Amino acid sequence: MSSPETDPPVDPAEAVSVVAPHLRALRRRAALTLEAAARAAGLSPAHLSRLETGQRQPSLPMLLALARIYGTTVSELLGETVADRDAVVRAADMEPTVAGGWTYWQAGSSGRGMQALRVHVPYGSQGDIVRVHPGEEWLHVLRGRLRLRLGDTAHLLGPGDSAHFDSLTPHRIAARDTDGVDLLFVHTLLQSPTAALCLGPATTPPHPTYGETP
Repeated sequence: MSSPETDPPVDPAEAVSVVAPHLRALRRRAALTLEAAARAAGLSPAHLSRLETGQRQPSLPMLLALARIYGTTVSELLGETVADRDAVVRAADMEPTVAGGWTYWQAGSSGRGMQALRVHVPYGSQGDIVRVHPGEEWLHVLRGRLRLRLGDTAHLLGPGDSAHFDSLTPHRIAARDTDGVDLLFVHTLLQSPTAALCLGPATTPPHPTYGETP
């Protein structure tokens, strides 16, 4: 199982990630110390500090966890602002964002109780970690095959298959094939106490069968 702290460092020649300037401000707005926020996200304080200074690129699961911890949305973490909550999101307005090797597009409005994403998960991505958090998730496979681990049960999903599950069930998703998998993904954004949130092996011990291929 990959660790949430193994994301590749950002090339020093590149500009500071657009995520970095918002992370520290949002953490302080949530009245959390670096240590408390890092512990809730399953990271070390040093790793979260590197995210806040743009020295590391966060994976999509990290962004989801930090958004829940800070009581905000992935869109706000990315610095996206929407003047009006339009009911319709046009394909031309869905700008791709890359985080931790995953590519995703916001498929819904910002600031709502659910977040909808269109996601491409590459084979062997660093974002492939076990997650546990309050809420619900729904996903639908558009292209490719998806390995889904829910608790002790492994599932193989193909195009047209869907899954809807309680996010408190330890879960892991990964592309089955080398060309990756494309998903529609919806999750609830709960305003939960920091202590109730966790991500990855810091609070969920690795299960010995999580690395198996269904």
